[in-house]
Amino acid sequence: MLTKRELLRSAAMTALVVTTAKSTPAIAQNKADWPRLLEAKDIAEEGFIYGLPIMMNYATMYEFAVDRNSGQFKAPFNQINNLSHVATYKDTAVITPNSDTPYSILWVDLRAEPMVVSVPPVDPKRYYAVQLIDGNTFNYGYIGSRATGSEAGDYMVVGPEWKGATPPGVKKVFQSTTQFSFVLFRTQLFDAGDIDNVMKVQAGYKAQPLSVYLKQPAPPAPPAVNFPKIDKELAKTNFFEYLDFCLQFAPALESEKDIRAKLARIGVGPGKTFSFKDLPLEHKAEILVGMKQGERKVDEAVAKGGVSLNGWQVHSFFGDAAFFNGDWLKRAAGAKAGIYGNDSVEAVYPLTRIDAEGKTLDGAKHNYTLTFPPDQLPPVNAFWSVTMYDGKTQLLIENPISRYLINSPMLPAMKKNADGSLTLYIQSKSPGADKESNWLPAPDGPIYLVMRLYWPKTEAPSILPVGKGTWQPPGIIAA
Repeated sequence: MLTKRELLRSAAMTALVVTTAKSTPAIAQNKADWPRLLEAKDIAEEGFIYGLPIMMNYATMYEFAVDRNSGQFKAPFNQINNLSHVATYKDTAVITPNSDTPYSILWVDLRAEPMVVSVPPVDPKRYYAVQLIDGNTFNYGYIGSRATGSEAGDYMVVGPEWKGATPPGVKKVFQSTTQFSFVLFRTQLFDAGDIDNVMKVQAGYKAQPLSVYLKQPAPPAPPAVNFPKIDKELAKTNFFEYLDFCLQFAPALESEKDIRAKLARIGVGPGKTFSFKDLPLEHKAEILVGMKQGERKVDEAVAKGGVSLNGWQVHSFFGDAAFFNGDWLKRAAGAKAGIYGNDSVEAVYPLTRIDAEGKTLDGAKHNYTLTFPPDQLPPVNAFWSVTMYDGKTQLLIENPISRYLINSPMLPAMKKNADGSLTLYIQSKSPGADKESNWLPAPDGPIYLVMRLYWPKTEAPSILPVGKGTWQPPGIIAA
């Protein structure tokens, strides 16, 4: 009787024979070097889970900072691009767009020298955060309201092998585990009329090489990199080629040594030249089946990774290298659920498609209410919001009052109930003039809601630690 592994492998072999029957015989690496039967499949499975966030990050970096014709290009390396507009229903490039905090985007190349990131003084009432994310998708540091305060400051971002003294004037040094890194700025927007003030803050964000900051001669330029083109189809077929390419810019951490050694056995890693197309059919089958099983495990981890609180799913998938401590499945689940998410101390994101009874939210069938009991609004140091999305597309909803979210800065204009509680009316049609201040317009169909708690409080009541905190988001009630 065939085992499940043998059946899977046989199916992959059949598919490969069909697609490659007309190709010339492949030239493989030395068969003696290849792992024993099925061991390569296990390595490919582990390698897919380990490498998925790295590959996804590379795809984003390629679109944002390398390919000027990608349609998503923002700026070349070491230059900030400020995105200064309010997201509306017309913004369709990214699902679940954030209308709370317009982004500023910076990709840094740290091979030749560090970069100095400078922030201006920011009104303490305005939350901002600068998230430092390396090519391993580790959040290796924060600048901003919570982490460093509202004062102006210069901060140095260095590569994995940098050693040296902290220059005068630099408040803190952040060390990336990879030579290319992402710096993501979020600046709070109070309302649509506040965008000019956000732009003034963004104009104060600066990035410059250390030599420029110190007014010294620049070091020799790093060698040019031939970044391989990537798109969704290439990512499927050339997954390990991309991982092979990325690892040359990412020295192995202690927690990575085991998986790196395994990957080296199938030709992936610094100094290696993995080539899927040149493998024999049997080895291709092992790689493909391993990747497929790895993907299934990641999808399961996403589905099971959160905690259900009154119908809302809340999870904590993001952190630094120590947070993951070699748990590559958790890291992959975070990337798949929403790459570049914040540490839970910076922001927590309850989300839901169901009401308090577990029934699917649908604006065509019901009106809904979300009521925060007296003195039980989301406990945050910065601000909170509830954003409405179309349940099918996860995009913002066109509506007659151009309102896409309700957030805490809007509270003074909202009406509280006699007992001090606050009710939001979630429905496709107006609840009436007397309740419109509390109306969150919904689609005439499936609903997807995301609550955002920026800089959540750590003392009770708190949503932290995630799943065990003393505060929980209230359930949504069908009218």
